[in-house]
Amino acid sequence: MTTARPESVQPPVVVTESGGREQRWPIPADEDSLLQLIHLLFDEYWDDIWFGILMEGAAWEVAAPNAPKRISTYDGYATIDFGRWHFHLCIGEHKDSGPELGRIRRCSRAELYRSLGADGTPHSWGVRMFNGRDEQMMTAMLPNPFLTKTQQIRDELDFSQLALWDRLREMYLGLAPDELDRQGKGYARHS
Repeated sequence: MTTARPESVQPPVVVTESGGREQRWPIPADEDSLLQLIHLLFDEYWDDIWFGILMEGAAWEVAAPNAPKRISTYDGYATIDFGRWHFHLCIGEHKDSGPELGRIRRCSRAELYRSLGADGTPHSWGVRMFNGRDEQMMTAMLPNPFLTKTQQIRDELDFSQLALWDRLREMYLGLAPDELDRQGKGYARHS
């Protein structure tokens, strides 16, 4: 699963539609890799991440109420079930709807990303999944050294919050922690 890349190779900086800047690393989008990612995010880090859809005009930043009661798969779909509510992600071959809809619904690409501030240092980290139409299926916002678990600005930075980011870089990219991730100064407080 790991595709080793030299530490010095960085993806280009991409300017987003809203004028933000990001770096993006493609990761495997096969069913086994995505199921492993889902288990890692929701079994081990459910209380540390926020997830949903982030797109122009909508931002669903959901915190899991508890660890999943179960994560299961059927006909290409992973179901992440928290008890009172659940969600589905098509990560494998889906046959019930026919080949064309199955291709559209299935995750066709996934990526790690980090958003960069005006000074060029990262200020947020995440994982995204896209379907066969290249529409966003889910974004998972990873623990952030500048924010608390309730997304409040920290008084003191905590770079230990990058443990999941570092783990994903190693697991999917074969990369060691990047010192650039630890160069940011945080967010300015507004009174």
